[in-house]
Amino acid sequence: MMKYFAPKMSTPMHAPTPQTHRDNKVASLFSTALQTACAALLGVLLFSPALQAQTATPSAQEMIEKLKAQPEPEAGPAAAGVPNGPPLRTRGLRNLSVKAAKTPEGEAAVAAAQEAAPNAATEPPPRPSLSLMIQFDFNSAKIRPESQPALQNLATALQSKELAEANFAVEGHTDAKGSNDYNLKLSQSRADAVQKFLASQGVPTARLVTAGKGATDLANPNDPLAAENRRVRIVNLQ
Repeated sequence: MMKYFAPKMSTPMHAPTPQTHRDNKVASLFSTALQTACAALLGVLLFSPALQAQTATPSAQEMIEKLKAQPEPEAGPAAAGVPNGPPLRTRGLRNLSVKAAKTPEGEAAVAAAQEAAPNAATEPPPRPSLSLMIQFDFNSAKIRPESQPALQNLATALQSKELAEANFAVEGHTDAKGSNDYNLKLSQSRADAVQKFLASQGVPTARLVTAGKGATDLANPNDPLAAENRRVRIVNLQ
């Protein structure tokens, strides 16, 4: 007895509708826009001058130039208010009063200089300092290998003839994420870790004073969570 097999029917192919074309086009445009935005954001992060300045590893000589004490500037004739007078230091106002007070113009100049002197004295110039974005393991004071070259350069700089007689503060700084107590403890631990690393490179610990600042002195107060706030700052205490 012969059996009859019905032919298999293929699944009908549906032609794409106009709606499908529109949906695909919208998805394609959205994907392109998202890729462009991500690329732009990555470019801002990678090529930001502020971030580059801190993430680039400065040489030992560059660190020396940043950290060495600058000579005290002298106040010239214009600053002292004495026409055609010799260069004068702010501290030398007593000598100025003797030399310049022989004329009414000189007396007026001395009075103006003496009035301005206390204001200048209350605002000393900032100490030479250097900020480095040292990388640590997450929630840890362990220095990551990629940050060791910068600290090796720092150790070389601190032992140079220009800086060998100076003492330095090693400050640990964090961003504002987390509690104040946690950030202070973590930043102190990281400052201590940097001191220990520098000591292993030959820098006497007696020259290094550590301090954990937490988020109390942000490098970028307009963005408390910014990467540049997480740093180690070296300050010349000489």
